[in-house]
Amino acid sequence: MGYNHLRVYSEMGDVEVVGASDLNRERLQLVEDRFSVNTYTSYEDLFEKENPEAVSITVPTSEHEKVAAYALEKGAHVLVEKPIAATIEEGERLIALANKLDRQLMVGHIIRFNPAMQSLKTRLENGDLGKIFQIFCRRAGPFPARIRDVGVVVDLAPHDVDIMRFLTGMNPMRVYAETEQQIHTDHEDLLFGLLRFPGGITGALEINWLTPTKMRETLVLGEKGLFRVDDLMQDLFFYENTQAVGELWSPFRTIRGVSEGSMTRFPIKRKEPLKAELLAFIDAIREGREMPVTGQDGLEALRLSLALVESGKTHQVVEV
Repeated sequence: MGYNHLRVYSEMGDVEVVGASDLNRERLQLVEDRFSVNTYTSYEDLFEKENPEAVSITVPTSEHEKVAAYALEKGAHVLVEKPIAATIEEGERLIALANKLDRQLMVGHIIRFNPAMQSLKTRLENGDLGKIFQIFCRRAGPFPARIRDVGVVVDLAPHDVDIMRFLTGMNPMRVYAETEQQIHTDHEDLLFGLLRFPGGITGALEINWLTPTKMRETLVLGEKGLFRVDDLMQDLFFYENTQAVGELWSPFRTIRGVSEGSMTRFPIKRKEPLKAELLAFIDAIREGREMPVTGQDGLEALRLSLALVESGKTHQVVEV
C-alpha cells in the first residue's frame, strides 16, 4: 500500500516527494528505480534528513502508534492507514497527541472516496431512498499473505463499519458477531456481524479471507427501494419499489406490500479512490480545515471492529 501512496503523490504536480522509508532494502531499490526518490531503511533518518511536512504511514497495524507518534512529534501532518491503531488506548493517545501539537491526523478509510459511494451518500442525504431500513456490506476474497499481525475483522471490518457510520451519520448501539478461524494461525478469518443503529436501522456485514474471488458490495434498503454499490467496478444501481408513495410508506402498506419497479444504473465518473483520498488529505492541510476522515472516525471504526471480535469470542451481544 505504501508503494501506491508513493505513486499517487508522485503524480501530483504540486506535491514534492522528499523520501520513502522501508525496512526492506530490495523494495527500496524498486522505489528508487521507479520514482527517483531518496530512500531510507530508518524512518528516523528520513525525518532527520528530509523534514517532511506531511507523511503517509503504511506500516503494519502493530507499529501505527509508534511511527505516527514520532511523525507528529517531528511536526508532520499524518495520514495513517486504517485501522488507526492496534488498540483503543493507542488510538486515543494518537488523537490526543495530534491535538496537543496542533497537527492534522487523518485515517485512511479509502472506501469513503469511491465515487459510487460518494454518489450514494449524496442521494441518501437528498432523501432519494426515504427512511433507511438496513445496510448490508460484503467484503470477501482470498487470504492475503502479507497480513500476519491482525485477523480479518481488524483488517477489513473497519472499512464497512466506517461506511455504515458514513452513510447513516450515526453510531450503532450494539453489535453481535459469529467468527471462525480456518486458515490464519492466530486470528479469525471469517465474520458475520449484526449492528443495531438508532431509528430502527439494522446493519449486517459478511467478511472473510476464504472466498477465491474478490467480492465488494454495499446494499442500502429503504422505503423507496434498494441501492447497490459495486465497490470494485464503482457502479451504483437503484432498484425501485413502485409501491412507495411520496416520502413515506403508504398507510396501506400491509395490503400493498412491496413490488418490483425499474432498475437504474447511474453514470459514475470513475476515479482512483486512493488519489481522491490523498488529494483530500493535502487540501485539508493547505486550507487548514478538518480532515474528511478524522482520528475520531478512525477510533470509532476500530472500537466497533474490536467489539465484533469480542462478540465473536464470547457469543454475546456487545453494547457499544
